[in-house]
Amino acid sequence: MDSRARVEAALAGAAVDRPPVGAWGYRHGEEWSPEALARVTVERARRFGWDFVKLQPRATCFAEAFGARYRPAGDDLHAPIIDEPPMTQADDWRDVRLKERHALDDQVETLRRVVRALGDGVPVLQTAFSPLSVASYLAGRENRKLVRWMRTNPDLVLPALDRIADALMEFCVASVEAGAAGIFYAISGFATPDSMAPSVYEDLALPTDLRILAALRSDAWCNVLHLCGSHVTVELARQLPVHAVSYSIHQQGNPPLSEMARMSGRAVMGGVEQRRVLMEGPRTAIVAQVRQAMVDTDGRSLLLAPGCSVPPQTPDDHLRALSDAAGLYPTLKA
Repeated sequence: MDSRARVEAALAGAAVDRPPVGAWGYRHGEEWSPEALARVTVERARRFGWDFVKLQPRATCFAEAFGARYRPAGDDLHAPIIDEPPMTQADDWRDVRLKERHALDDQVETLRRVVRALGDGVPVLQTAFSPLSVASYLAGRENRKLVRWMRTNPDLVLPALDRIADALMEFCVASVEAGAAGIFYAISGFATPDSMAPSVYEDLALPTDLRILAALRSDAWCNVLHLCGSHVTVELARQLPVHAVSYSIHQQGNPPLSEMARMSGRAVMGGVEQRRVLMEGPRTAIVAQVRQAMVDTDGRSLLLAPGCSVPPQTPDDHLRALSDAAGLYPTLKA
């Protein structure tokens, strides 16, 4: 099977020669240039033999599009820096609108370059943060304050989320038109009752998620929902029109891969802990987690991956161990 066939089979729950595998992480030195980011993304995809590529734009680009001013940290290991988040009081949300379109257009151009270089055989996913995740960056990542504003000033915050959703919807549609196999739709820090009760999320945030994903064309055949955090709200994977759910099985309160697949009715993406095991190793620990993921799911409806972004200092040898370990699947079935 080639890479695309593996991904298609995994999403359908069909038999595979081995589960598809991929990993992603921020490249802070290259993420400010579409050309540089595309080049390093393609080079690493080929070096490690990824079956799918999840594009990793800089996390701050979505907030930058709405007026947040970030600057490079100056090295490859640290994320962009903001001096003052634009949303410091509830009334600031009146002014939220798309201001720097190029911050999003650059990510579409990066994706176009990656797709052109890798061809149709390797699916490429565009990353999009949910409107609420973007709002978190605008509020300086103070999620509790943001939730409080949503509940006390819905007339200000909810229309702002709608305007963010409008821009993200255009971005996602443009990315699919540029060749993305689908959208990696990330809900960071809110898809958990630790920060927001599921009923509150359903009332205040889910409508914008649905509107964005429902706007995608039918040729977006590999949409992935990323639930970032502990005690993730599995119900969201059933409610949103996606083909797979990405999450970390190693964070507190999250179900095993097989249980998530059963409860959500979706393929699952994950299995390897990215900060302690994938970054620190040893290789035997990485192989053990890959083997456990394949045993747990019987290798079906599984896309092997880290639970979230891989730290930039992760050794190449550990990423090779991840891709090499996927080849153990035939021995498990023997």
